[in-house]
Amino acid sequence: MTFNLMKLASQSPVSSWLPSIHPQVWIFAIGRFLSEVGTGFTLFYAPIFFVNQLGLSATSVGVAFGSASISGIVGRIVGGSLADSEHWGRRRTLLLATAISAIGSLVLAATNNFTILVIGSLISGLGIGFYWPAAEAVVADASQIDNRRETFAIARLADNLGLAIGIVLAGFLIAIIGSYRWLFVIDAISFLVFFGVVYVGISKTEQQQIKESEKTEYIASWIAVLSDRRFLVYIAVNIFFTIYISQIHSTLPLYFKNFVFVENTAKGFTEITISGLFAWHLMFAIICQLPVTSLLKRCSHTLALTVSAIFWAIGFGLIWVSGTAPSHHLVWVILALGVFAMAIVSYTPSAASLVTELAPENQRGVYFSINALCWAVGSFIGHPLGGWALDHPQIITSSFWLGFILSVAIAVAILQYLNRILAE
Repeated sequence: MTFNLMKLASQSPVSSWLPSIHPQVWIFAIGRFLSEVGTGFTLFYAPIFFVNQLGLSATSVGVAFGSASISGIVGRIVGGSLADSEHWGRRRTLLLATAISAIGSLVLAATNNFTILVIGSLISGLGIGFYWPAAEAVVADASQIDNRRETFAIARLADNLGLAIGIVLAGFLIAIIGSYRWLFVIDAISFLVFFGVVYVGISKTEQQQIKESEKTEYIASWIAVLSDRRFLVYIAVNIFFTIYISQIHSTLPLYFKNFVFVENTAKGFTEITISGLFAWHLMFAIICQLPVTSLLKRCSHTLALTVSAIFWAIGFGLIWVSGTAPSHHLVWVILALGVFAMAIVSYTPSAASLVTELAPENQRGVYFSINALCWAVGSFIGHPLGGWALDHPQIITSSFWLGFILSVAIAVAILQYLNRILAE
């Protein structure tokens, strides 16, 4: 029966263009999906809860979320070295990351003031820091050159699908019980489920079978990475992308709630509407992920990232219009989130694939550690910056989005420089 199903699947139209993916990736994708369902419960509702329910200022909430980047930097540096360690490895690092993240979610569920919010954010940031270098290395180890972008796309597809389902369920849960705290409890449970999937389904990867003589010392490994000029230029432009993504997670939900008004009213969008908007954003990303990845596979990594940057500029322009146009605010927001979905799906597989190709096989954990540091830096800059903009009058908040459009020009210029040195 199982054999016949596999034979049928191999003859399906999907398999004709979807490359063969390592079974480890599918198991890991299932775990990521289940975890992201829980993350979807809190990701877009956390700023609304802490500002509108607890009464904290948007700036203080942005600073608290940004503080997660401090512990996240520590987690990423240590996590990258642990992921490359023969005695620790990817699997144990992932188990540690999920356990810490579950604790962080429970602390956030009990938050009633700024101090506890910072503590919860620091714990969560540490868990995320340990997670990303090991998670990306697991996928990289199981990929081949000819299907690398598609392999990373599958992992991102699982993330987005889980987030979309979590966001929709969270919107209904809030409408029914009216309590945001349970969202964080559910998020903690999802991390424990992910812990179980990793414990049962993830084994040592091929990278960890490399002979000891082929391994580099940790300090020497970090020095080698920081001497890679191509990688450092990529890191510079990658920080721009991570700042952009941080605005979707923390600034936009509150912006839609407090600054973009429903037609002919002075009220922002309801939680149900915001839930539907971000579900649309993620579902569109899910639909576009594999086709866009397949299309951009014909392009260089720098060209794919340039396409993403252009989408970001268009999206920020549409967000500006949504807050300043006299009508059809919902239409502009829907268009903007659709464009942001295209920006993300054209960015993530190419960025991760480029890091994999630049990194020696026995240093992937450290390379992905520094790559993950971009997310910490992006959050550290993006969250407080967005919170600051939301604490100011409408005219300043609206102009905030125009500043991002100008920043895209700098990102594109860096990408052109990266393209030249990669060609060399």
